[in-house]
Order: sequence, then C-alpha cells, then structure tokens
Amino acid sequence: MTNEEIKQSVSALFPAVTYDETGEFLNLLIDAADLKPLMLALRNNKEYSFDFLFCLTCIDWKTHLMMVYHLLSKTHRHNIVVKAKIADINSPQIETLTGIWQTANFHEREVYDLFGVKFLNHPDMRRLLLDENWEGYPLRKNYVDENMITI
Repeated sequence: MTNEEIKQSVSALFPAVTYDETGEFLNLLIDAADLKPLMLALRNNKEYSFDFLFCLTCIDWKTHLMMVYHLLSKTHRHNIVVKAKIADINSPQIETLTGIWQTANFHEREVYDLFGVKFLNHPDMRRLLLDENWEGYPLRKNYVDENMITI
C-alpha cells in the first residue's frame, strides 16, 4: 500500500486520526485513549499486516508526553509511525501493547523507567535499567539531580 492508500483506509476506520508526512515515514497522530483499537486494526487487518513493532519511545514536550511507535509489515514491506499524545504530564499513563506485540514488553519498561509513563495492564511493570529505589525519571525535562552539570 502507498502512504495515501494507508491514510484513506485508516481514516475510514478511525476518523479522528491525523497525519504528518514531513519526515521519512507516514506519521499517524492519535489520542492516547484510541491507541489500542487502532493498533489492533493495524496488526490484524490483512491489508496492513503491521506485524512488527520495531521501536517504541517517548518524547517529553514539557506540556505533554508523546508516545512514538514504529511499525513494519514484513509481508507488504511498508512502515509507519504512530504517535499518541499523553496530556497528563503529572501522572502519564497509556494502555500496554504487549498483548499485540511482545516486543513492546521491554520497550515499555524502559519508557516507564526513564520517563515515568505507566502502561496499564502491563504484565511486569517495574524498572528495567535503574535501581528500584531511584527517584525521578532521568529523561524528563523537569528531572534534576545534584550531580548534574548546569551551565
């Protein structure tokens, strides 16, 4: 499928999705509450067959967090990026995708560890890289550590 065909097909199923084509990939922008139904459709629908989640990360924009998911269809050889905005920066949470792609498991734990995003219904939501007693989330813009060098 071309990017235009993906856009038309996804828009028919999820009218709230918006698009950004300024980068290398087609970007689908969705509210965090609508993420899981969209992702299930992208994986299960034969015309998409996005069967591989190869990257998952988070971006702190100070006013909100943005979850970023890179998907690949090994069958059709196309890829997209899905971005979900989390408006509540003080208590960020979003539904886990581990039941759709097992690769989400450790990616989500890393995002939890470094950004503080809680993945609802995650099978093992605990820190991955940092000590369990670590305070704060080092990749958040508001993170401060007494050992940090400031200019």
